[in-house]
Amino acid sequence: MPPPDRSGEVSAANRGEAILRRFHIAIAVADLAASIEDYRRRLGVPPTAVVPGKYALFRTEQLNFSINEMPARAGQLRHLGFEDDAARDFSSDHDVNGIEWELFSPAAQDAKIPEVYGSTVVWGDARV
Repeated sequence: MPPPDRSGEVSAANRGEAILRRFHIAIAVADLAASIEDYRRRLGVPPTAVVPGKYALFRTEQLNFSINEMPARAGQLRHLGFEDDAARDFSSDHDVNGIEWELFSPAAQDAKIPEVYGSTVVWGDARV
């Protein structure tokens, strides 16, 4: 299943609506499949995208949460950021503590996932 087509969407700002901004957190996990099931229960939503054995993304109304299978770094923060409807592209920088912060629109993140992980992305309610 391909990523959602956002090409025809009018931005919230252009519709006179409040701009959606979700907090983004990315962590490393020991076991992707077990983590997907755990976070599915905790967040109350299925993953938006899954790359089997590597990556999963969850989106709630407030949170953009991604997990990467990296057993040696399990439980560690990978980066923080914001998913912002008003963002024009995908950007990244580091704060004074060396933490990476990303800023991106939903469409930019959806495009970045296959760029980083290849065409094995499963979009929608993916069970691994």
